[in-house]
This record gives sequence, C-alpha cells and structure tokens, in this order.
Amino acid sequence: MSLSFRFGTVGSPLATPPRPGGTVGGVHYAASLGLDALELAWVQGVRVGEAACAAIRAAAEERNVALSVHAPYYINLNAEDEKWPRLRRYLMDAAHYGHLAGATDIVFHPGTYFGRPAQQVLERVLPRLQACVDELRAAGNPVLLRPETSGKAAMLGSLADVLEMAKIPGVVPCLDFAHLHARLGDGSMNTYEEWMDALAVYRQALGEEAMHSLHIHLSGIEYGPKGEKNHIVMEEADLNFRDLMRALRDSGASGRILCESPVLEEDALKFQALWREVSGE
Repeated sequence: MSLSFRFGTVGSPLATPPRPGGTVGGVHYAASLGLDALELAWVQGVRVGEAACAAIRAAAEERNVALSVHAPYYINLNAEDEKWPRLRRYLMDAAHYGHLAGATDIVFHPGTYFGRPAQQVLERVLPRLQACVDELRAAGNPVLLRPETSGKAAMLGSLADVLEMAKIPGVVPCLDFAHLHARLGDGSMNTYEEWMDALAVYRQALGEEAMHSLHIHLSGIEYGPKGEKNHIVMEEADLNFRDLMRALRDSGASGRILCESPVLEEDALKFQALWREVSGE
C-alpha cells in the first residue's frame, strides 16, 4: 500500500554511487532505498540540456519517483526593474528544463522585502508572477510554481505571503515547516495546535483539493533572533517532528515531503518511518 506522502530528498541522495551517478543515479538510488520523490537541486543555476532531461525523466518514470525542481537561489520577485529580467530567466529556465525532465513542481525562494511592507512588495510581485505563469502556459508548460515559505522575517515568504501569491492559478506554496518554525526566531510554530491552525488557514485559502498535494520541505533547523541559520540533522533539532506528523495526519493531508537535512536520505527515511508510525499506514 502506498503512503499518503511520498518521501525524498532535495538533491540526489548523498550516497548515490558514482555510476551512473548524477541525477539519473540519484533517482535509481533513491528508489532502491524506498524513497519515491526527488527534488532536483538546481540551486546554483540551470545547467542541463535536453538529452540529460530526457534521461532523468525516463529514470523517474521507470522507478516511479516523483520529481520537482528547486530553482536557483538568485530569484527575487521584488528585484529592481533592471535586474528582474535576468533573475526571471532563472525561474523560467528551471520551469522549462524541469518540465522536460519530468518535474511537476518548481520550488523557489520568492526574495526579500528590502525593508518595505509586505503588502507594498506583493503589489510588485504578483504581476511578475502572473506574467511568468502566463508565459509558461502559452508554451504548453503545466508545471506549478511553488514559492517557498522563508526562514527569516526579513524575507518575503511568510505563510500569508505565499498564500497571497497562490491566488494566481498555477501558483501553490511550498511549505517549509522548519522555516516557519525559525522565521520569527522565538521558537514558535512548534506545537500541534499551531500546525493545525496553519494547515486550517492553508485549507481555507486554497481548498480541500490543495490539502492532497502538499509540497513540504523538512529538516532540523538552527535559528536565532533573526530567524534561520542552518539546516541541521533531525536529532539535534528542537522541532517537534512527531506532532507535526500528527497535525498532517489529522488534517487529512497528503503529497510530498522532501528532506533538506545535512544527512539527506538518512533523515528522509526517518521522516518516512515516523509518518508510518504516526499515521498507521
């Protein structure tokens, strides 16, 4: 019986053998471990061609591994007008080549406020995001763009921000629960009740169907007063993973959980085991 959530890693598993290596090797190795999702970590740039994408797609289809892409870090929807075309290209290239590789979801960091109020920033951001979706659909590209919740209060990417972006058809948030926990730097967003409330807000904003295609990033996280510092391993974190899994179970959620821990596949498998235990699946 398949689980409500697919589990995997952001980037190929660390112990992926050198042959065939690369993303194709990562897909095969992830599947051999019992993982069935993989996020292609194109975070430093999109450096693949059509042949490589075709090979990745074929491997994922063969092994039943669901693919997504983490687009380059440089994207900033709130960039100055002269910088935006170059940064926009990173997102559009990730979406174009991601689709060729068989990815259905393109995760990206939405950017920074530059000290401006969120509502003012969103007035600039939303038309830009709409134009990206329009161009993708005109090209016949069906991928979802997923702005990720961010781990610092100075960064665009509160839950409210990404839900506002998700009013655009074709835009759906990536929920990074470690980031949400770290964002305010005060240890909040770490209880069953807080997560149930957040998931209820998500459901109210996006509807019941969206609860069955959650795209979640998860890891331990180190943080300070200004928010996120580093991703850390599960055991060293103060994040209450069990209660998070309970909240996901009790919300009737399903989708994908991708691990960003420093020990990628090791913690991904622990998250999978914890989900099995909590959910009874």
